[in-house]
Amino acid sequence: MTTARNVMHFGVQCIGENEDLLTASRMMRDLGVGSLPVCGTDDRLKGIITDRDIVIKCVAAGKDCSEVKARDLAQGTLVWIDADADLEEALHTMEEHQIRRLPVLENHRLVGVISEADLAAHLPEDKLAEAVTRIYAESTPRV
Repeated sequence: MTTARNVMHFGVQCIGENEDLLTASRMMRDLGVGSLPVCGTDDRLKGIITDRDIVIKCVAAGKDCSEVKARDLAQGTLVWIDADADLEEALHTMEEHQIRRLPVLENHRLVGVISEADLAAHLPEDKLAEAVTRIYAESTPRV
């Protein structure tokens, strides 16, 4: 059985919930990523912010990125998967919630993220095409 742990990207770095969006955007640049998990002072996952979130909800809204905190954009229902969950469950979760990045937790701690690139590396083309079609179906992905 292929699990979330088998396909996830390890070494994911969090932005602290009290860090500002300027710091978050610089982390994204330096890491070459378009999203960051937001972790609390309790080392627990609080949400995910994307570069698009920063642009739409901060910059375009006329807010100062050095004053808005990561926790301010890490709101809403957090969707995640257990590290030992089957890959099919991870796919179903991504499709159901139409999300492109799925945090992977073990013992309530972030251990990785499954992205479209991870799926592409582990799924046959036909299965990947089907999953991507469902993730993007009808509405714009939230994450």
